[in-house]
Amino acid sequence: MNIYKFARFVVAVIFKPLYRVKVEGADNIPSKGPVIICSNHISNLDPPIVGITNPRNIYFMAKEELFEKKFLKILLNSIQAFPIKRGMRDRNALRKGLKVLNDGHALGLFPEGTRSKTGEIGRGLAGAGFFALRSDAVVIPCAIVGDYTRKTKLRVVYGKAIPMDNLRREKKSPQEVTDVIMEEIKKIKENALI
Repeated sequence: MNIYKFARFVVAVIFKPLYRVKVEGADNIPSKGPVIICSNHISNLDPPIVGITNPRNIYFMAKEELFEKKFLKILLNSIQAFPIKRGMRDRNALRKGLKVLNDGHALGLFPEGTRSKTGEIGRGLAGAGFFALRSDAVVIPCAIVGDYTRKTKLRVVYGKAIPMDNLRREKKSPQEVTDVIMEEIKKIKENALI
């Protein structure tokens, strides 16, 4: 068992009962080929929650500051995370993300770029649209609904793939594509709250 699978197993054993995690729509995630999982961002615990609630091994981007401490750097590298500089266009991170997708893997993104302090879904950054337009990846929206307390169940809802053909045909910009992705995430969350 590699470190990623071991870490996912340990986190699942702890988090699933602790937060009463309920997963919906995981069958929307293709079992093979490049896929981009785009989720809202409400907590530092979101990456492990997305990591344990779907069948794919996911490569996550993580803010560069987390890689400054040696132990964290070793841990993050071992679970397939790679750094991104926030607040600027990071060409190395963009190249790494495209390589992950071109190699047929899953890339996990939180398009808002930072956690929502209110729980409301904010506007996403253009990076998600960039990866969607520059790769052949299937784009799966995901909504984390609830909070990380024991009072309620935490729901992780994966939506159906977002069709990219029309967006490419209409020559949509990366930001416009990200806006479409974020709208889908909002719809999933709103439907989950009904």
